[in-house]
Amino acid sequence: MRPPGLTVVLEDDDEPGRLLGSATMGPNRPGRGAHVGTASFMVAPDARGRGVGRRLGEHVVAWHREQGFAAIQFNAVVETNTVAVRLWESLGFRVIGTVPAAFDSRTHGRVGLHVMLLEL
Repeated sequence: MRPPGLTVVLEDDDEPGRLLGSATMGPNRPGRGAHVGTASFMVAPDARGRGVGRRLGEHVVAWHREQGFAAIQFNAVVETNTVAVRLWESLGFRVIGTVPAAFDSRTHGRVGLHVMLLEL
């Protein structure tokens, strides 16, 4: 992502050069909506359960605070991804709405996408 955004990666401490996950962060909308940030995340499948998402999430929250954002909005958190929902809630996010049947899950069929918000 180009400024004013940022992309970071988390490298394995035990195996330098091996990427465990990444996060891209920045304004959710341009112009008059740029005071609200957003982020997207990727975690390597074999790194799940190792705290990678939490470390990246904590970094994203701290970065948005340091940059002076008023809030962070996640536009699409799959409601059946309970691990992610619990993680974001533990970092202070709350579900402010759900778009019904907006995601076609291979396992669950059509499920909702949560919009989540953390006011900074």
